[in-house]
Amino acid sequence: RWVSEAGSMPDVYFEAAALIISFILVGRLLEERAKGKTGAAVRSLKELQPDIARVVRTDGEVDVPVSEVFLGDKVRILPGQRIPVDGYVIDGSSRVDESMLTGETAPVKKSSGDKVSAGTVNDAGVLLVEVARTGSDTMLSQISKMVMEAQVSKAPIQELADRVAAIFVPVVLALAVVTGAVWWAVGPEPVLNNVLLRFVAVLIIACPCALGLATPTAIIVGTGRAAKKGILVKNARAIQQMGLVSVIALDKTGTITEGKPVVTAIETVDDFSETDLMQYAAAVEAYSEHPLARAVLQEAKKRHLSVPDAADHEIIPGLGVSGIVNGSLVRVGSARFLVEFGISGTETLSVASANPVFYVSKDSSLVGSITVGDSIRPEAVSAIKQLRARGIRVVMLTGDRLNVAEKIADQVGIEEIKADLLPVDKIREIEKLREAGHHVAMIGDGINDAPALASADVGIAVRSGSDIAYEASDITLMTNDLNLVPESIAISRATMKTIRQNLFFAFVYNVVCIPVAAGVLFPSFGFLLSPVLASVAMALSSVTVVSNSLRLRQSKLAG
Repeated sequence: RWVSEAGSMPDVYFEAAALIISFILVGRLLEERAKGKTGAAVRSLKELQPDIARVVRTDGEVDVPVSEVFLGDKVRILPGQRIPVDGYVIDGSSRVDESMLTGETAPVKKSSGDKVSAGTVNDAGVLLVEVARTGSDTMLSQISKMVMEAQVSKAPIQELADRVAAIFVPVVLALAVVTGAVWWAVGPEPVLNNVLLRFVAVLIIACPCALGLATPTAIIVGTGRAAKKGILVKNARAIQQMGLVSVIALDKTGTITEGKPVVTAIETVDDFSETDLMQYAAAVEAYSEHPLARAVLQEAKKRHLSVPDAADHEIIPGLGVSGIVNGSLVRVGSARFLVEFGISGTETLSVASANPVFYVSKDSSLVGSITVGDSIRPEAVSAIKQLRARGIRVVMLTGDRLNVAEKIADQVGIEEIKADLLPVDKIREIEKLREAGHHVAMIGDGINDAPALASADVGIAVRSGSDIAYEASDITLMTNDLNLVPESIAISRATMKTIRQNLFFAFVYNVVCIPVAAGVLFPSFGFLLSPVLASVAMALSSVTVVSNSLRLRQSKLAG
């Protein structure tokens, strides 16, 4: 056996090797458990889709695996069951809890012709659903895929960490070699032991695991939290850019407004009642396919009015309609339309209105008017107020007329308006803002918004929009609630704050610990960091970074 000059056994470090490996493995175990929690959002989404569906066949109903359900099959959904496929209701009515998709807790009424999605919960009634999408094509699967893709993508800030790591590793190797050389030259006996211990301690404690985990763990938790709120982030770049946004550009129709014409005002002449006015107007508009006519009919339905039949119905394109209702000649149309027929009371009518106005006459007299407009989304005002409170400039970009845009903007608190814009004009306006040094997010829903969504730093599509808008966007709001926009900014900023904290922890840990591992404290204090303690510190640094990222799941979001 090896014996020292004094005849005793020299120092051996078998226990150090075992402890180093043990501590590193324990650190890895804690790290993997913590990282496993970051993927909880995706796993919870996948678990929402049932494995079995009750399919209606010619010989009866049979329970089959969802993987064996095909397009066109008819699936029976009983009360309390999760819906296993995407499809359309062909029989029955019920209320469906869609909170897992939209975040909206109130169940949504579903009846024949309505769309249902896999993973949502049937409340009380029995539904018969014709399958439109199954398996990986369902909305739930696509959402899970989108979240996973976002979680594995790299944010621009990760590229900085990668570049630092690429330099950091060879620098640490060089420091370890220099440390060994210094201890070989001036270190105390036993020299070889001290050289190896310092060399190994520097390598262990400088392991850049924490640096590599700093960004992806925060991105995973941030995108998962966003998904639970109904905010789908396509990639990590979008979550970083969203926190930098200084200007929000919004389309009007379908984004700030509902995008569906509704009756906003009714005025009658003298003692003529609103009920009679609506019944007469709905009677002659019943045969018109114009969207504004449908708004009148919808209002009559909303008021539960019986609509009489109209005889001798006539449509004058661009002007109005007329017909005989209860023996009287009723005309509904523009001011010009009624003036041409010499209707009394039309002499002072004005055509300067931000919204379309239907004037209604009975025989030869004006009896009232119906104003049709686009209703504002109920949450638009609060969302815009929150954005402005965060110091974000809000601009409306719309293809509608200026007077219409001004009226909507005034109601929701937007001061900057660009109206009468074509899709290419919206791109130019966004480019102007970017050239002025702003980070711009564009919110839209239509095909005409897709070019602007793609050209902005961040494109945000609302769920009611077109598929093209989804494809062109970086973020999709699963509901039409614009309050999700300030929410997404808050999540983005919290995520980036966490990433910066993680990077700080990782860098400071290495800056402080590497010199200690190299032995700078030995000449003054006689302290040497054991490789065993170095392995413990290295493991704890990674766990610290992951744990800090996990705080995002429950932390209170600030503007």
